[in-house]
Amino acid sequence: MNRITRRATLSGTAALLAAPAIAQSKFPERTIRLIVPWAPGGPADIGLRILGEAASKKLGQTVVVENKAGASGILGAMALQSEKPDGHVISQMHMSVLRQPLLNKQLTYHPINDLSYILQITGFVMGVVVRADAPWKTLPELLAHAKANPGKLNWGTLGIGSSQHLAMERVGMAHGGLSWTHAPYRGTADTMRALLGGEIDFASESSGWAPMVSAGQLRLLAVYTATRIKRFPDVPTVRELGVDVVVESPGGLIGPKGMDGGVIKILADAFRAAAQEPAHLEFLEKVDQPLLLKDGPAYRDYMAKTYDEERELLRKLNLLPA
Repeated sequence: MNRITRRATLSGTAALLAAPAIAQSKFPERTIRLIVPWAPGGPADIGLRILGEAASKKLGQTVVVENKAGASGILGAMALQSEKPDGHVISQMHMSVLRQPLLNKQLTYHPINDLSYILQITGFVMGVVVRADAPWKTLPELLAHAKANPGKLNWGTLGIGSSQHLAMERVGMAHGGLSWTHAPYRGTADTMRALLGGEIDFASESSGWAPMVSAGQLRLLAVYTATRIKRFPDVPTVRELGVDVVVESPGGLIGPKGMDGGVIKILADAFRAAAQEPAHLEFLEKVDQPLLLKDGPAYRDYMAKTYDEERELLRKLNLLPA
């Protein structure tokens, strides 16, 4: 009797211990939808398609890209709010997903508590550029001119509250609060046209300026990255110039709230390996994006800290809604 009971108990325990592994081994059971919250053909879309194709081979199921453009890139995060947390629908995470709920009270999701963080993958190179014929050869020269001529300089970014906008405001605040005029544009390409056309004096923008810098049309004064970038090794970082501002605008993958840890690991392992495939690394180098791999828990912790910092910065800039 005792033998039977003991055998049954051991058998039951073994079954319980094996259950998570069995559940995880069934994932993925079908096609995985990867929501790209941008229009087809852009850098983010291209990069995520490369990742999806490589991850498909590792997961044994097809990763299908589904574009949901508009609303400052938050439609993916919004869609996840109504999806099952089984790992078959995921989306790109980027800074607008974190920031827009702070700027728009109508958004009801919480960017930390209402999402599952899977993997941080990459970031963006941003910097300060002027026309090649501008009188400023360095960022300190530009900032000194701004301080000596309050209200005289106009500068552009792709929008109010963007990473590019907030980065330059942080630089200005580090110099005691500079008086200048920010001109928001609809995108980096529009900002570059405005700069070349003389509408603005300088721009704080992502690396859409790279071809024009290489062609001698623009001068890159500094980059916001933690280290100098490969394409322009002679250009200093903002931090090297004495301003403790580093902005790499990390992006990665998220899923619906409540995803199983085992499913998250399967996805993270597949996409981490995909991110290091030659085709993806070649793409990153082409668009000057660094590889910034970070697992889900660390990614979530970093974004939670960033969320608090962003809220305080937006408050100081009077950009939080009443």
